[in-house]
Amino acid sequence: MTAAVTDAVLARVRATGLLPDGGAVIVLLSGGQDSVCLLDVAVALAGRDAVRALHVEYGLRDEAAGDADHCAALCRRLEVPLDVEHARRPPESGNLQAWARDARYAAGALAAAASGARLAAGHTATDQVETILYRLATSPGRRALLGMPVRSGRLVRPLLGVTREETAAYCAARGLGWRTDATNETDRYARGRIRHGLVPALEAVDGRAAANVLNTAALLRDEAEVLGTVVETALAGRDHIAVDQLARLPVALARLVVRELAERAIGGRPCPRAAARLPELLELGDGALDVGDGARALVAGGVLRFGRTPPRPARGDTVDAA
Repeated sequence: MTAAVTDAVLARVRATGLLPDGGAVIVLLSGGQDSVCLLDVAVALAGRDAVRALHVEYGLRDEAAGDADHCAALCRRLEVPLDVEHARRPPESGNLQAWARDARYAAGALAAAASGARLAAGHTATDQVETILYRLATSPGRRALLGMPVRSGRLVRPLLGVTREETAAYCAARGLGWRTDATNETDRYARGRIRHGLVPALEAVDGRAAANVLNTAALLRDEAEVLGTVVETALAGRDHIAVDQLARLPVALARLVVRELAERAIGGRPCPRAAARLPELLELGDGALDVGDGARALVAGGVLRFGRTPPRPARGDTVDAA
């Protein structure tokens, strides 16, 4: 049974091609079961010499020092170098979990870029279900249902085809201990309420609920590729579109075209609110309209383009009259 558990996880991750033999990879290591599993899997597939670990310590929990010590002991056992980054939350930094996530990925991105390595995060299929349900509740639009990508630049998620139960079984089979974050076991944060309330409620309706969420996301990702091709065809390589042409497109396609142009203008960052402004854009005439997320629509001579929203003048600044 022990070999069957580990072999099954290794085979599934190997099939993704995200941890190739000899491919340099930095594993984001929190000390929890998923990241512990990922580090061991990375050593097995990529090879010990190709793997480093990065632990980001936020100083927010009494157990933080113990987490770092556990990561250090694990890396000594696996003979993997460990880097530890200390992040301190600045005042008025907003949502705590969002800040911690951004700090972790920023540290990882810097380390990966400096060494030319991939950055591996331990998100599982279970995390994917919770993420999709959270976004469904908080973010309108089809993209909310796509979930986390397996690859985004240097960032890879090799365990998205493995459940949280399977990472626990893998670690137990390999004799690897892990740390438990008590905040994950409470309903203090939205993630906990989804994990302990919403998911069990859906599975009480149908035991296949989690699998159905994952299958739906996979289908929508496939369809998203088709829609992307349709949008590119409508734009024909241009960074603009005639307003009368936009008006003749099916409404759903017109929204996608507007969002695509807006997101190109702001460097590829998400601009989900742009699509909802389609009716206003069609009625704008020559003029400008800020559509949110730093994008501004500009119509001149019946042609729609997008640019960045100019920064607001500093308080006390004056604008010279033309």
